[in-house]
Amino acid sequence: MKDLLVTSALPYANGPIHIGHLVEYIQTDIFVRYCKLSGRHTIYVCADDTHGTPIMLRARDEGITPEQLIARVSEEHQQDFASFDIEFDNYYSTHSEENKRLSELVYERLKKNGYILEKSIEQAYCDICTMFLPDRYIRGICPKCSAADQYGDSCEVCSATYTSHELVAPCCATCRSTPKWKTSQHVFFHLGAFTSKLDDWIKSGHVQVEVANKLQEWFQSGLQDWDISRDAPYFGFEIPGSPGKYFYVWLDAPIGYMASTMNWCQRNGADFDAYWRGDNTEVYHFIGKDIIYFHALFWPAMLMGADFRTPTRLCVHGFLTVNGEKMSKSRGTFVTARTYIDFLDPQYLRYYYATKLTSHVEDIDLNLDDFVSRVNSDLVNKLANIPSRTLALLHKNCNGSLGSLDSEGYALIARLRARCEEVGDLYERREFSQVTRVLADMAGEINSYLQEQQPWELVHKDTSGAASVCTAALNAFKILAILIQPILPQFSNSVAQMLNIAPLTWFDLDNVVENKPVGHYQRLVDRVDSKKIDEMIKVSQGSLERAKGTV
Repeated sequence: MKDLLVTSALPYANGPIHIGHLVEYIQTDIFVRYCKLSGRHTIYVCADDTHGTPIMLRARDEGITPEQLIARVSEEHQQDFASFDIEFDNYYSTHSEENKRLSELVYERLKKNGYILEKSIEQAYCDICTMFLPDRYIRGICPKCSAADQYGDSCEVCSATYTSHELVAPCCATCRSTPKWKTSQHVFFHLGAFTSKLDDWIKSGHVQVEVANKLQEWFQSGLQDWDISRDAPYFGFEIPGSPGKYFYVWLDAPIGYMASTMNWCQRNGADFDAYWRGDNTEVYHFIGKDIIYFHALFWPAMLMGADFRTPTRLCVHGFLTVNGEKMSKSRGTFVTARTYIDFLDPQYLRYYYATKLTSHVEDIDLNLDDFVSRVNSDLVNKLANIPSRTLALLHKNCNGSLGSLDSEGYALIARLRARCEEVGDLYERREFSQVTRVLADMAGEINSYLQEQQPWELVHKDTSGAASVCTAALNAFKILAILIQPILPQFSNSVAQMLNIAPLTWFDLDNVVENKPVGHYQRLVDRVDSKKIDEMIKVSQGSLERAKGTV
């Protein structure tokens, strides 16, 4: 089996992690944990995306340097990820020496191979802010539907795309003054030269079918040369041989995957080329559907043109809605990771997202009523109830020790063990919602076994028989604890501690535990308190009001 390198999209160092972001990182972490649990050599790398105009302007507004800003945000991001049990092998920064060196290397190879062009373009320039304005820093009236206060490249109301020149009554988003138009020499990547190779790559199974179909729209309209330069002032890497010109953030950001890999390899004595030039490894990128264009066209074309390997697979997911609607600051459903942690157990969100996630590019909905019901029903009533009842009985009536398994107990374990390959295959295919359904069925089978055997009644006339029933239920539950570990690692580790055994791996599925002392039941998960959700929503709404200066 080939070694595996897995990445998530790099979070931008201009704001906090929120529950929408966490869809991707939890999805990736579940997949990585399964791969590691099943014995595949896997590394999971990520980094903060740290360059661009928004970073520069926010740092200026706060009276600090961009370097100070990105260092602070990186620490906040990593704390948030750790709170949700998202475990990276390396978390780095695109503002690094490795990324600078690799970005320059990729650029020089593209240039040497004839894929770099220079063109004069007209850009909006703000005299007040003394800078060229990126499309996101121009606001105006949509030329298609006349919606007010839209971006310089696209309309959030009618979804039309256009050039900033077409925007009606444009103004600088920062100071609201009317921009001028100035000519500037820019550097372009000749993306169209890779049309045939990209088409072959996309049709070779590296992306989901729905992504491949979407990409055909861009092929039909023709792949355009890509502007990879920005004018000073700009926080980023200066382009070699082009003073005052900087790499556009979307050039060096994906190269950050490589830079983070290189940093990990340097620290662990591993071979960087094995991951980015060899054929004996696989590279999986987990991304949202909003950045398909960059990852399925620009990124593989850059790699092809610079003589690096292309990704094995893009795993694209949809957006998060809350109660069927787009996340909203005014409704309090735009919840940061930090605010969530202040009120609710991160295990709830990991589990609930898993019940919704598939291998397809589908939006998932966080329905808060369903969230409460699903967590309380599945995690508390079906799963945690099994060790709660059996361990309590063993400590009360059987000296806190497991008994011996009988034929019925072995039969129960065998039935559950027979479904493990199915669960592993579902994890491999990223069908996590089906994983949770199978696990719920298996938990139901254990609970049915306990209801049939009724060890709480049996113990009054046959102590060893009751101990045998509890032993079978706990061994069956141990299988569940292994299977659910990629989704709920803390839950699984707590089960191992209660059973007085080593941390569980996929290779423990065939091991049974008998005739040994076990620990007391420790609460695995509490019921979701709806009042806590209401408080979380109110705090999120309050954060918006404070940001507006109305509180």
